[in-house]
Amino acid sequence: MPPTTSDHGRGLLLTAIGGLALSMDIPLVRLGEGDIWSILGMRSAATVLATLAMLGAMRLASGKWPILVPGRAGLLAGLLYGLSSLTFVLSVFNTATANVVFIVAFNPMFGALLSWLFLKEKPSVATLIAMVFMISGVGLIVSDGLSSGHIFGDAMALLSALILAAAITVGRASRREMGFVPLLAAILPAALGLALALPSGLAIAHPGWILFNGAIVMPVAFWCLATGPRYLSAPEVGMFYLLETVLAPIWVWLIFNETPTAMALVGGGILVATIGLHSLWMARRKSIFSTGLD
Repeated sequence: MPPTTSDHGRGLLLTAIGGLALSMDIPLVRLGEGDIWSILGMRSAATVLATLAMLGAMRLASGKWPILVPGRAGLLAGLLYGLSSLTFVLSVFNTATANVVFIVAFNPMFGALLSWLFLKEKPSVATLIAMVFMISGVGLIVSDGLSSGHIFGDAMALLSALILAAAITVGRASRREMGFVPLLAAILPAALGLALALPSGLAIAHPGWILFNGAIVMPVAFWCLATGPRYLSAPEVGMFYLLETVLAPIWVWLIFNETPTAMALVGGGILVATIGLHSLWMARRKSIFSTGLD
């Protein structure tokens, strides 16, 4: 059964909340001031423990367990979410914040391509044109990364966008409840991070920020964004990652006084403008289509 108008509105609200929460991830990671494996392990472990506590409370309240991992699709999505956490943190530690969030904004275009290939949801001409502009924007940012020695971090950000788009596409294809999948998938980066960090001891100057991020901010963001594909298309869900693209550099600038490079701003501006115009165009098309049906 296709999503109704009320379902679509619910999906928009959920993904908006998720995108807003996600925009706080990088600032909180940097406020922790620690090494990559300690932060990855603590952040992910906090997410897992918070999820288990939430599940226990739901079990006591309702007398039954909620859907945790819906079949093979859930397992595949979980693996993808776990890998994306690793690549995302690697990108944060190896390139500028603006580069990370601008490149991860390529997510909706990856989502459109994957939906086209695997779900036979052919993108519109407007989406194809938007892809061309977004590729040029990402190209400018990556070229800047080449010249400044940040190519590994930029590559990890691009890989993170692809993996996230794949996870969203799997959720869209299954139309199953995926809200807890990315939360439980945090077991993978938690195990890897702690295994590499604990032999020499956790090195985090301000662990409170990491615990707050992992136990509260990330569960809200992941659950909302993973539930969104039940009601929205993969590209639509990906669009709400734009909130992180716009807000994360602002938080970092306000907190750390880190100013993006000129090339990153130009490339990011192309990405933001393209996604914004594409969203307005698609919304206008849907409005015209709905009016025509009435």
